[in-house]
Amino acid sequence: MRDAALLALIPLLALQACAPEPPPARQKLVLDCNLPYETLAARVLAQPGLKPAPQERGEPYRFYNMEGGGEAFVLTQPGAPGHPAVFKQEAAQENGRKVMNNTGCAYGDKAGFDQVMTYLESLSSR
Repeated sequence: MRDAALLALIPLLALQACAPEPPPARQKLVLDCNLPYETLAARVLAQPGLKPAPQERGEPYRFYNMEGGGEAFVLTQPGAPGHPAVFKQEAAQENGRKVMNNTGCAYGDKAGFDQVMTYLESLSSR
């Protein structure tokens, strides 16, 4: 009886050995502020799994979320404070609680960029 059970496992083990490897984890995009705005924005938009969030009418920002969560990007549009600018929000664990780390690249008005960063930071602390 025991030998029969072991023999029944052999085909399952063989199938498991032939199973494809899971895809490698996606490498997260690091914002390179030395790149021109257009180049960095294009890199953000070229990421597989990037999903645009619904855009509010008249809102001068485009929000994008990575499939599976954990990362989001904001690209400013003309009329936004600090435009042009690229922002990234990334979920992390600090002291056992979930936080959002915000980074960004300012290409336009620094005061406007700081205003948007302050706003994103306020969202992260809720």
